[in-house]
Amino acid sequence: MKNEKISVIGCGNLGKSIAKGLLDDQDFSSENVIATRRNLSLIKDLEEAGAEITSDNCYAVSKSNIILIAVKPYNVSKIINEIKPALIEGKHIIVSLATGLGTAEISEMLDGKFPVFRAMPNIAANIGESVTCICGKNSDQEQTAKVKFIFDAIGESLIINEELMEAATILGACGIAFVFRFIRAMIQGGIQIGFDANTAKKIVSQTVKGAAEMLQQNNDHPESEIDKVTTPKGCTIVGLNEMEHQGFSSSLIRGIVSSFEKIEK
Repeated sequence: MKNEKISVIGCGNLGKSIAKGLLDDQDFSSENVIATRRNLSLIKDLEEAGAEITSDNCYAVSKSNIILIAVKPYNVSKIINEIKPALIEGKHIIVSLATGLGTAEISEMLDGKFPVFRAMPNIAANIGESVTCICGKNSDQEQTAKVKFIFDAIGESLIINEELMEAATILGACGIAFVFRFIRAMIQGGIQIGFDANTAKKIVSQTVKGAAEMLQQNNDHPESEIDKVTTPKGCTIVGLNEMEHQGFSSSLIRGIVSSFEKIEK
């Protein structure tokens, strides 16, 4: 993979996060990352980090093997038509980061001639902590392994069935916003009980980080970890019960389901 050239077409927030994550990973040579955007001044920092930047998408494709298309869904067709002349069968792998566009639709745009993948990372890619769900069409095991390797470099990746991609978008990509809102609420509560905002943020951020690490390392159900810190008549169980009385879990579940229903439409 060190010799694979990767172009990120359309470095907005998500595309730029992925490019930055790749540049920070030692398994990739920065010179093998090409980033595109119409306004190059907005990705100048990627160039300073070692990537090649250009506003010419066809040039980027001609110099790459793996193409990450990181534009809005309504622009995917336009981008594919633009880069088609530069695509070579047997050389290029196409990866779409667009929500809601299936691999069959994208493959049809490419006349069925190329391996096509969908990938759904989140913005934590820029610190190497994304979760990315991936599915593919017209692809073999080697090509799938190459795409997975890219997204493992910016966090963790999973190969899933395509029918779950919309659900993955909600739980992984939208989900990071849900977690931020939870963290914000905890900070606000911390301020109300006496901490300044900065101290509350440090305590809450490390608490959330520690909780996530415990789940990953211990491979336990969250409820098992909760049982370890709830004692009879203690302050933890009182707080948990009050949150449940106020609809904490049900409102979060309803939010996830509402977002899913929106994306399904």
